Amino acid sequence: MKPSPYRWIILTVFMLLTFVVSIQWLTHAAVVRPAEIFYKGQFNPSSYLNIDFLALCYMLIYLAVSFPASYIIDNYGIKVGLTIGAVMVGIFSITKAFFAASFTGVVISQIGLAVAQPFILNAVTAVSVRWFPFSERGLAAGFSVLAQYIGIIVAMLVTPLLVGSNPELATYGTGFERMLWIYGILSLIASLALIILIREYPQGEVRPEREFPLEYRKDMVQILRNRDMQITLVMFFIGLGIFNAISSMTDSISQNAGVKDSDGLIGGIMLIGGIIGALILPLLSDKYRKRKLFLVICLAGMVPGIFGLAFAGNMALTPQNTYSVLLLSSFIFGFFIMSAGPIAFQYAAEVSHPAPESASQGLLLWIGQLSGMVFVVGMSIDNNSHLVSFMTAFAILSVLAFVSVFFLKESPMMEQAIVMVRD
Repeated sequence: MKPSPYRWIILTVFMLLTFVVSIQWLTHAAVVRPAEIFYKGQFNPSSYLNIDFLALCYMLIYLAVSFPASYIIDNYGIKVGLTIGAVMVGIFSITKAFFAASFTGVVISQIGLAVAQPFILNAVTAVSVRWFPFSERGLAAGFSVLAQYIGIIVAMLVTPLLVGSNPELATYGTGFERMLWIYGILSLIASLALIILIREYPQGEVRPEREFPLEYRKDMVQILRNRDMQITLVMFFIGLGIFNAISSMTDSISQNAGVKDSDGLIGGIMLIGGIIGALILPLLSDKYRKRKLFLVICLAGMVPGIFGLAFAGNMALTPQNTYSVLLLSSFIFGFFIMSAGPIAFQYAAEVSHPAPESASQGLLLWIGQLSGMVFVVGMSIDNNSHLVSFMTAFAILSVLAFVSVFFLKESPMMEQAIVMVRD
C-alpha cells in the first residue's frame, strides 16, 4: 500500500506538541536566580519544593505515569493517548500563565504538564509504526526526538531574553508573565492542532498489526525476557542516565575542570550536536537498513566525548584550551548519544515485536530517567564533592556500554527488509 501523504501532517502536529511540552519542562530552569527573586517569600529555598523542583518533577512523575500512559496508548490507540496529553498540555500551560505570580499555582500546573509528558513521549515509535513505511520509521522517530531537543534549546536560550536575567532587579513580574503567556498560547495552539488533526491510522487501514485489547502484563514480560531488549535496557541505563546527569551538571563539570565561566555554552553545544546527529544518523540507518551498525557508531563516538568531559581538567592545559576541549567533547558526546535515542527506540520496537511499541519505548525512557536521577543526586551530594568520582565512573560505564552493543543481533525486520530488496 502506498504511504499516505497525511503522515507528514501527523508527524508535524506530533512534533509541535513534543516541542512545546519540552519548553514547558524547562520554563524556569534557565532563570533560576530571577525566579527566586520573583517568588521570594512563597517557598523555602532550602526545601525540595523550590525552583529546581519545577524541572525535577518531570522526571519524578514520569517514573510513576510512564507505564499507565503506555498502557492507554497501546490499548486505546495513539489518538486517545495523544489527545489526553494534548488536552492536559493545553489546560495546564494556560493555568501556568494565568497564575504566573503564584508559585503554588505554577507548581500545580507544572505537575499537570508532567503527567501529560509520558502520553506524548511514549508515542514516538507508535506514531512511526502506524503512519510510516518501514524505510522511513527511523527518520520519523528522529524528527520526533529532534523536536524535543529544539524545545530544550528554545527554553534555555529564549526564556532569559523574555524574562531578563539581571539578578539586581527587584521584580520580574512583567517578564515572567510575558514568558509564560507566550509559551502558554503556543502550547494551546499546538494542543488544538493535534486534537483536530490526529488520526489513528491512514484512511482504509484498520489496526493492521494487532488487535485490542492487549495483555499488557504479558507483553511487558515478553519484552523483559528478550535478550536484545535486556542489552538495550543496559545501554539506556548507562547512556541516557549519563546524558541526563551531564546535561544537568554542565556548569559544575566546567568549574571542576578549572573553567571560570562556561556561559552555558557547553550545554548548548551538546544540544546542537545532538540536533545535527538526530538529523543525520537515523536517516542513514533507514537508508542502509542497519540498526546495530549505527548503534555501534553512536556508542563508539560517545566514549571520547565522555572522556574529554571527565578528564579535560587533568590535561595540564591553559584554561582557554581546557574550555575548548570541553566544548569539543560536549559536541561529540551530544552528536552521538542524542542520535542513538531514535535509532534505539526503533530497534527496540522491532526486536520486541509483536509487543506494543510504546511499551518498549516507555521502558527505555523509564530506566534512563531512573538512572539519571540517581546520578544527579549522587553528584550533588555534599556540594558536588563526588562529582569527580561519578565522571570517572561515567567514562568506565561508557566503555561497558560500547562493548555491550556488540552482543546485540541485528533487527530481524531489517534483515527481512534487506532480503525483500534483494529478491
